[in-house]
Amino acid sequence: MEPLKTNSVLDAKGLACPMPIVKTKKAMNHLEGGQVLEVLATDKGSKADLKAWAESTGHQYLGTLEE
Repeated sequence: MEPLKTNSVLDAKGLACPMPIVKTKKAMNHLEGGQVLEVLATDKGSKADLKAWAESTGHQYLGTLEE
């Protein structure tokens, strides 16, 4: 399987809620339809928060990779 190609990467590591979502929303405003934003975050709630935010705003959530 080929790795997903991203158009932009947002580094939200070290930020606490709600900042990863706030920064994600701002970054999404600079992308066109069909483009992919990769979000790097360390806040434990970010995984659920980003998924819920994407679904509530009509964006497609492509998944999570944890390291």
